[in-house]
Amino acid sequence: MSMAPTAHNGAKQGEIAKTVLMPGDPLRAKYIAETYLENPVLVTSVRNMFGYTGTYKGREISVMGGGMGMPSVGIYTYELFHFYGVEQIIRIGSAGALQDGVKLMDVVIGMGACTDSNYAYQYGLPGTFAPIADYGLLAKAVDTAKAQGTHVVVGNILSSDIFYNADTTVNDKWRSMGVLAVEMEAAALYMNAAAAGKKALCMLTISDLIYGEEKLSAEERQLGFGKMMEIALEL
Repeated sequence: MSMAPTAHNGAKQGEIAKTVLMPGDPLRAKYIAETYLENPVLVTSVRNMFGYTGTYKGREISVMGGGMGMPSVGIYTYELFHFYGVEQIIRIGSAGALQDGVKLMDVVIGMGACTDSNYAYQYGLPGTFAPIADYGLLAKAVDTAKAQGTHVVVGNILSSDIFYNADTTVNDKWRSMGVLAVEMEAAALYMNAAAAGKKALCMLTISDLIYGEEKLSAEERQLGFGKMMEIALEL
């Protein structure tokens, strides 16, 4: 009989650190663990969603994939917060730039996460919830980036449920409101953290330009986000 507290995560109690870095791609989680962590141990591989725990500069850190979209990241982050005692989750992902001033490989930090998802319906709120990052994590990420000499852009991002949207004008509407970039997970992470009284931050490396032709390959997305990873590890 399994000693794991959920059907989606094979780690036992105590095998996941209080801080979790969460890329979407499980192979990126594997790369981060093997490249940056000391003595990384694979603690879960259920559904090939790899999770590792190791140390970085003497501090215990876990890194685990979160999958694509809010339903996927919603399950994993809920379980980490509620069943594994995780205190903070830092999403490190990719995004498409919506603004002309945001360039390929720029690091964007999501201060807030707009969304077209109905994820917040479960809370029965009498209005529209605004999912935001933990300010302490955000401020430290900005300070760390400055110390590294890494340019970051901080502002509103969009967490969308739809990758191939039938409404071809949808990006223009979010762009007109100053939204920096679009991804698919942060809003659910921020809501789960708020409901659990925990901390969350989403950092993104721009992998393609919605209003341009440039984009990164799948391999570049997996391996080329070093600056963002280094910032996250310092948090």
